[in-house]
Amino acid sequence: MGRHEPPDHSLGDERTLGGYMAVHARPAAFEGADRRSYTVAIETDETGERERPIGAYLLFVRWGGEQPAVTGHLETPFLAWGANIEEAVTAAGALSLHDVKRELDALTGTPTQSSRPWWDAMRDEGTDREP
Repeated sequence: MGRHEPPDHSLGDERTLGGYMAVHARPAAFEGADRRSYTVAIETDETGERERPIGAYLLFVRWGGEQPAVTGHLETPFLAWGANIEEAVTAAGALSLHDVKRELDALTGTPTQSSRPWWDAMRDEGTDREP
């Protein structure tokens, strides 16, 4: 079962990604342009650049099905940088929730695209064809 703790607004600005995660003690969740459910995490990696060695990006985990189950993930390019992991995570955490949603929508396409998995669409196409 999930935790349902009251938010602690003293921990940050819930309008930013890092603030939301601190205030609510859980990842932020969004509906993508593809109408699927996603949660988001801030991840880091080395950039290979001397002046900003650590980059932060968003990892969107896609959820679906009748039972809560991970059905895939999407990643942004680096959106923030720092001299170390803490700096990069803090910089990415300062993104507004609107900016995070915009990044997700850019990765998931337009709302007019089918939200059905490709295998369901292919199965339907196969039933309409004559041998």
